Amino acid sequence: MHRVVALVHEPQSPFELSCAAEVFGIERSGLPTRYRFGVCAEHPGYVETTAGYTMLVTEGLDALERADTVIVPGWLPTDEPPTSAVIEALRSAHSRGARLVSICSGVFALAHAGVLDGRRATTHWARADELAERFPAVSVDRDVLYVDHGDVATSAGAGAGIDLCLHLVRTDHGAGYAAQVARSMVMPPHREGGQLQYAAPAHPTQIDGSLAPLLEWATSRLDEPLTVDDLATQAAVSPRTLARRFTDQLGIGPGQWLLAQRIALARELLETSDLPVESIARRAGLSSATNLRRRFLRALGTTPGAYRRAFRTTAG
Repeated sequence: MHRVVALVHEPQSPFELSCAAEVFGIERSGLPTRYRFGVCAEHPGYVETTAGYTMLVTEGLDALERADTVIVPGWLPTDEPPTSAVIEALRSAHSRGARLVSICSGVFALAHAGVLDGRRATTHWARADELAERFPAVSVDRDVLYVDHGDVATSAGAGAGIDLCLHLVRTDHGAGYAAQVARSMVMPPHREGGQLQYAAPAHPTQIDGSLAPLLEWATSRLDEPLTVDDLATQAAVSPRTLARRFTDQLGIGPGQWLLAQRIALARELLETSDLPVESIARRAGLSSATNLRRRFLRALGTTPGAYRRAFRTTAG
């Protein structure tokens, strides 16, 4: 059982904490429980929240000694550095192999601990300049939803914290299990970390141009050799207009989105079926096992065979 511990700090944002609690702390009917979730504070007791009420936290920093993943769900005020005890607890957890994760302003605590020096990190776009100015050793990416280095991961605003948590579930237990968790939350199963934090304002002619019907049409035809031109034809717009709408509404281009859906389908089939890799490649619209391996290696850093061996053993 993977133990996830959230380190809270007053005034604590209850929403950012609930992002982690909802993903890692809920037992779901019909779905194996893979995580044990807990909350700790430097000083156990009542902790004030930004919503005007207090919550009782019974565990102290020693809870981090037993954590496999430590989440800092916000750190306010951002100009208040963690105490030496908190910094030492975070560094110690990281040194022994725990994964450190921040949601929104929680990145400031990780930056103070020094675990982000020389690495990319993100936070809410409104706090990105402050982070970059105060921690010049951190490479701040102002646009993305989240950045995952494996041992350390950071997310943008609170909503992106859910995306990051689901991404971590996918990394731990595969796309199929993560999709079931997301479905129970009535959430999209996957948003790429490289998507923009916020979309540009819609052009007047695009207010009624939702991509939802097109996305549904395309995802039901991933086994077909769809191209960006095919998507544009289906949407009755030019490829250039389509690209602009994808960027405005999803933060990525249509080609990038289509490839991500194909890889996601391939992952699901590798986890849930005994189909040969060649057959999975065709069903995902990637034409051949060779192309699937190349795309898989570039996107996930592993091969389809290695992915199947890792996640078929944790399925169910």
